[in-house]
Amino acid sequence: MRRLRAPAAGWLALLLLLGEAAGENPSPGISLEKCGTRPLVDETTEEERIVGGHDAELGRWPWQVSLQVHHTNGRYLHVCAGSLIDYDSVLTAAHCIQNRTTPELWRAVFGLRRLYGDKIHSVNSQVMKIMPHCRYDARSHVNDIALFKLSQVITYNDYIQPICLPSTPLLLSDRNPCYISGWGLTKENGTPSYILQEAEIKVFPHEVCNSYDWYNGRLSRNQLCAGSESGHVDACLGDSGGPLMCYMPDDDKFYLVGITSFGIGCGRPKLPGIYIHAANYRSWIDSRLLGKTSIVSIPCVLIFSIVVWVTIHLVL
Repeated sequence: MRRLRAPAAGWLALLLLLGEAAGENPSPGISLEKCGTRPLVDETTEEERIVGGHDAELGRWPWQVSLQVHHTNGRYLHVCAGSLIDYDSVLTAAHCIQNRTTPELWRAVFGLRRLYGDKIHSVNSQVMKIMPHCRYDARSHVNDIALFKLSQVITYNDYIQPICLPSTPLLLSDRNPCYISGWGLTKENGTPSYILQEAEIKVFPHEVCNSYDWYNGRLSRNQLCAGSESGHVDACLGDSGGPLMCYMPDDDKFYLVGITSFGIGCGRPKLPGIYIHAANYRSWIDSRLLGKTSIVSIPCVLIFSIVVWVTIHLVL
């Protein structure tokens, strides 16, 4: 039997080092263990302007993002909301972008309760890239989803955390309270709120949403409706792109069930807000989180190649 030659031994050492590097996994991809938690909130004491909402406490929704556009007077104004899903990625609605497709116009603000305030806990980041869904249809609102890549990595703390993304549609019951939050209008044709509003809502079955006296078949399977049948709680203008989030007590985490998309008016009976079904876009989201796949997959390919190389030279 031939001895292992020095070059092969060197490759074997490199293989071990690469294996250690792959095990550490420094990828900025989604952290499945740390998402969906609220360090400043005791989940065991949960209670029930968004229309019909109330002021949210600071740190209550740590993945909530204000997406703001730069204006000529040097100020940034809130346009839409978003959800932090990764160290450098924010999920929002495609219709928020409209003609403002230049990333340099935008900034994302984290850790906010009061718009244009909370300087102590808030963090700003410029936007590096905007990725709307290529098949977004402004008329039907299908595929109303976009990903903002930030120009810097966001450090998590008590006030800033990512929300979990479901890999498949969640089965919701009375054990899964769901909420919306945002700085939008507090009533149709009303005024926006400068303090983050929150409200508990109900996610309706698809057949109810599409019934003739509700949306009458208008919604696709990639959309869902949520709110209240009477219309007393709803999302409104300015809440677009924000989270519809549901609590899963079995793993003590919040999941992003929907992305605020559109509605007919605000707070109208049997016309609850429409949300993009986040789980149905998981593969689309993952394909745009380049850091999640590239850093993990490349070492695996290298390790496989080196194993083959060493094996061939050992038997020669």
